[in-house]
Amino acid sequence: MSSFFTVKQQTSIIIERFGKFLSVRNSGLQLKIPIVDRIAGRVNLKIQQLDVIIETKTRDNVFIKMKVSVQFKVIQEKVYEAFYKLEYPHDQITSYVFDVVRAEVPKLKLDDVFERKDDIAVAVKRELNEAMSTYGYDIINTLVTDIDPDIQVKNAMNRINAADREKTAAEFEAESSRIRIVAKAKAEAESKRLQGQGIADQRREIARGLVESVEVLNNVGINSQEASALIVVTQHYDTLQAIGADANSNLILLPNSPQAGSDMLNNMVASFSASNQVGEMMKKHSKKIEKPKPIQPQSGYEDDIQPDVQQ
Repeated sequence: MSSFFTVKQQTSIIIERFGKFLSVRNSGLQLKIPIVDRIAGRVNLKIQQLDVIIETKTRDNVFIKMKVSVQFKVIQEKVYEAFYKLEYPHDQITSYVFDVVRAEVPKLKLDDVFERKDDIAVAVKRELNEAMSTYGYDIINTLVTDIDPDIQVKNAMNRINAADREKTAAEFEAESSRIRIVAKAKAEAESKRLQGQGIADQRREIARGLVESVEVLNNVGINSQEASALIVVTQHYDTLQAIGADANSNLILLPNSPQAGSDMLNNMVASFSASNQVGEMMKKHSKKIEKPKPIQPQSGYEDDIQPDVQQ
């Protein structure tokens, strides 16, 4: 019964005879010669994953820790090479990952490392495939699963991003304020236009009503001047009545009369006329002032003055 043994799926068994490689047995029921043949080892054909953590620095001298996950498996046709040629495959793969990452990352700045992590993974896979295929290993995929800078660097990057976001938010808020101001100005302009149009229509209707009122008064024998005066007085008292009807009004009424406007105009005209008359009187008075007569020399001194004048 010791001659029979089974091999699990996705597993290969190395059979040696007297210490020498004999064969590779795959899954299923297998037979060996007792004492003569022995099972030297088992090789796992499943896809395996090795996580490698590397500390390196970037081009701008920022130290980071990277986690590179390598997915690999033993090539079924090369079980012999994988079992006999390589003692510690995990250590071999780790060494190649360190070598490639520390050669690629120092060429990049920190921001570029995040953006080009896929390029780093491709470079690692290419290098591992060239090196490990000789030993019967196939590199399925390599992934850069984590990039961890120093905590101070991360805080600085977060502050930069926060400042950039705040700047963008301020720009949007300013644009929003500008839009609101423009919209408000347009609304006010439209309101003023409609208000002016309403006032114009109101005045037009008032004028039309005044014309009709004057025509009605003319029909009953009142001339246009008397009709106009009657209408003005009526509007004056209607305005006073409307002001007095408002209980919450803070308006203070001063003494007023319908002829107040004409009285003020007459007083202004009289004051201007009086000031003009005063000015004319002052000009006439200044002209009447005589100029001083020149002093005539006496006869006794004419002879003495004449030589001086000639000199």
